[in-house]
Amino acid sequence: MAYRPSSFGGGNPFGFVVTPWVKRLLIANGVVFVITLAFPAMVRLLAFVPAEIFVRPWTPFTYMFVHASFFHLLFNMLALFFFGPPLEGRWGGPEFLKFYLITGFSGAVLSLLFPAYAIIGASGAIYGIMVAFAMFWPDNPIYIWGIFPIKAKWLVGFLVGFSLISSLGDSGSGVAHLAHLGGAIAAFVYLRSGWAPGQWGASPKPRKPRQWKVLSSAGETKEQEPVKPPRSVSRRPAEVNADLDEVDRILDKISSEGLSSLTVDERRLLDEASRRSKSN
Repeated sequence: MAYRPSSFGGGNPFGFVVTPWVKRLLIANGVVFVITLAFPAMVRLLAFVPAEIFVRPWTPFTYMFVHASFFHLLFNMLALFFFGPPLEGRWGGPEFLKFYLITGFSGAVLSLLFPAYAIIGASGAIYGIMVAFAMFWPDNPIYIWGIFPIKAKWLVGFLVGFSLISSLGDSGSGVAHLAHLGGAIAAFVYLRSGWAPGQWGASPKPRKPRQWKVLSSAGETKEQEPVKPPRSVSRRPAEVNADLDEVDRILDKISSEGLSSLTVDERRLLDEASRRSKSN
C-alpha cells in the first residue's frame, strides 16, 4: 500500500519524507518487539487488560508498542510510515506525537467494554492516523499493492466500517476491533471539536469586547462602544506577488532539505496559501 504525492496547490501531502517522530515511533515499536521476543514475560507487563487497569495503570499507553507477531508489527508500521509523515509535516512533531498517543489511549478506553481480553498493538493509534489523513486529504489516491488506486476517504471508510461490523458480530476473533474504533472515533472528534493540534491551551470562547468608560469635562461617566475591527481590504498585487515568491522559496526548501526543515512560520504560510487557493 502506498500513496502517490500530489502538488501543493490542492493541499495534498508532500512526498515520501520520513519525519523525525514517525522515525522514532517506528524504532520504538521495533525495539519493543525485539525485547518481547527475548523476554516474553514483558508482554504481560505491557499489555492492556481492562480488568487489571488499577494493577498496571501504565498499560493504556504501553500496550500500543507491543505486537503479537512480526506481521502484526509490519502492517501497523507500514501504515504509520505512509500516513504519518504528511500529518507530522502539517502539525509539527510534538503535536503529532500527542495526537498519536491520544488516539492510542482512546482505543484502550473503548476496549473497556470487554474487560476480560488483553489488548496489544498500535492499531488504535494507526486508525486515528488514517482517519486524520482521510479528513485532510480525502481524495488523495492510495495505491493498494502499488497498483490499484482508491481515494483515501473510501479506503479508510471501508476499514472503519469493517471494524464496526466486526466488533458487533464477533468479540472473540482475537482482533481488537474496539481499539480500532476507539482510535478512529477519537481522531474524528478531536479534529472536529476545534481542539486541533496546535490549539491546546487556547481559550475556546471568544473574548468579549472591552467596554471603556470615558470621563467628560462635566465629570459625567459615559459608556464607550467597543471599537470595531477595521474592515478587511483587498491586498495589493505587490503583496500577493511577494507571498507567491515566498511560497516558491519554501517549496524549493522542501525539495532540497525535506518537509521537517520548515519553521512554524513557513508551515503557517503554506497553510494560508493552500486555503486561499481553495477559496478562489
